[in-house]
This record gives sequence, structure tokens and C-alpha cells, in this order.
Amino acid sequence: MSASTSIWLFQSVHALGLSAWLSIAVINNLQAFAGSAGAVSATLSMAPLKQAPEIATPLQARAIASPLPARFAMLIVLALQIIAAGAGWTGAYALVVGGDLALARPALNLALSSFATFLFAMHLGGMWFAYWIRQEGLQLTHIALLVWSVAAFLLFNLPLA
Repeated sequence: MSASTSIWLFQSVHALGLSAWLSIAVINNLQAFAGSAGAVSATLSMAPLKQAPEIATPLQARAIASPLPARFAMLIVLALQIIAAGAGWTGAYALVVGGDLALARPALNLALSSFATFLFAMHLGGMWFAYWIRQEGLQLTHIALLVWSVAAFLLFNLPLA
């Protein structure tokens, strides 16, 4: 296999995998919207900090008890996920079937920009509501996904051969 073919193959696998992952995120949030909104509501209300042993912090003044902001936030995240998945599949098709990274790049970059936008929304919202104190795994997941989005951007935008 030539170097250019192996690079195309790796980029294609990554474009397909990213698009599939984003699509699963959309399906999950459509099927379990209430559960996802409930999880966001728990973070916004800072409920994990109230679990025993309670962690008292002045940051709890930021807590939002109403579930409406969480539902609104999930609608925004879901819209961004739909954009990301659609753009990802468009770019993956152009890359896999057309073999043309230059043609695929705008769609893949839109997918990655939307991906990074909803990740930053979750990560920054989590930081505001002190999720690092009791939801470390969630914070680390958001960081790992942001690293993935940057690595994918580099994969599709830097000359590799």
C-alpha cells in the first residue's frame, strides 16, 4: 500500500468513525432527551455537591433549580450534534467515495467546529457549576473529546505526505 493510500485510508476510517459517533450521540439524545436534560439539570442545580458528604462552597450560589434551562441547553446541544453528524457524513462521503480530501475538508471542518462548540458548551457550563468537584469523570470525558476534536482537525487539515 502506498503512503498516500494509507493516509487516505486512515483519514477515511477516522471520518467514518467520527460521523458514526456523532450520529449515535444524536440518537441517544433523541431517544433519552428527558434523561439527558435531567442529567444536565442535576449539574445546573449542583445536586452532586449536596450528596453526603455535602461539599459547601460559595459557588453553590450559582445553582439553578428550574429544569427549563437544562432542557433549553439540551436542545442547543442536540441541534449542534445534528449539524455535526450531518456535516461529518457529508465530508466522510466526499473523502471515502470521492477520494477528495479538499472537497471533504469544509464539511469535516464544519462537523469538527460544531463538535467543539457543543463540547465547550458542556465543559464551560460544567466549570461554571463546579462539576470538577464531584463529576470528575464527566469533566475528563469532555477534555478527552476536545482533544479528539483537535487531533481530528489536525488530521484533516495538515499536510501529511
